[in-house]
Amino acid sequence: MSRVLVLGDVVLDVVVRPTDVVAPTSDTPARVSVARGGAAANLAVALARNDVAVTFVGAAGNDDAATVIEGALTRSGVTPRLQRHPGTTGTVVALIDPATGQRAMLTDRGVNGELSASFALAVVEEGFDHVHVSGYTLLDPATRDVGVAVLRAARSHGWGTSVDVCSVDPLQKVGADVFRAAAEHATMLFANAEEALALTGAADVDDALADLGEAFTEVVVTLGPDGAFAQRGDETVHAASVATRVVDTTGAGDATTGTYLGQRLGGQGLASSLAAAMAAAAVVVAGGGSEGQARW
Repeated sequence: MSRVLVLGDVVLDVVVRPTDVVAPTSDTPARVSVARGGAAANLAVALARNDVAVTFVGAAGNDDAATVIEGALTRSGVTPRLQRHPGTTGTVVALIDPATGQRAMLTDRGVNGELSASFALAVVEEGFDHVHVSGYTLLDPATRDVGVAVLRAARSHGWGTSVDVCSVDPLQKVGADVFRAAAEHATMLFANAEEALALTGAADVDDALADLGEAFTEVVVTLGPDGAFAQRGDETVHAASVATRVVDTTGAGDATTGTYLGQRLGGQGLASSLAAAMAAAAVVVAGGGSEGQARW
């Protein structure tokens, strides 16, 4: 069984699904759920479902939210290693469009920016086969050096490394050059089409894949309803989306990344790994959500 360390934000998700037109100055009926969330944790859970031994590292507050998240990760087969700090655990409010299932996210990173390199590197030295660093870690100036140090340490040990871009808006604010420099020790890169274009300045996904393929050993670019591409060297494969119902896209990209990575670490090829990733994403967007999330 492969051992993987996942480094990223510790987040409580508040998901809001309005059931009527939003009234800006009054009440709007909605379905609201509170659960363990965060891109890195979602990815870690997807890895665990694919028979990977996963350790999750991040910073959390000294509050009840951190305790709930820690318990949810443990029940999902992930070993949490949370560095506790005075303050609040990160929180994301996801507002779901009832027509499309797309989400807008309002983010309070809480104490996530206080993760120390010494804490993360001490866990790295316990020994792993692969290290994944969330793009949010590299996008935030407060934690970028931590992410870079962890990727560098993993490469020095000869382990596999990967990064997912996570979010196009902060990428554009930080700049593609800064992100690519921070991710230079990653052998695998995961991005959606919008992120890939922003990262390369390419006119289309084919050109973006070609560009990223020069910088990273393996690249996966997701295309929403059009499926995804995976590329390694001269091999490029495409898998169609198998989603037939879209209720909520929250976590679909994380499920794709975690499932693909888990399959690849298990020895599967690009095509079968990408097909498994599309199947996992279809479950999430249909309303399956992230298994093991703890409700508040």
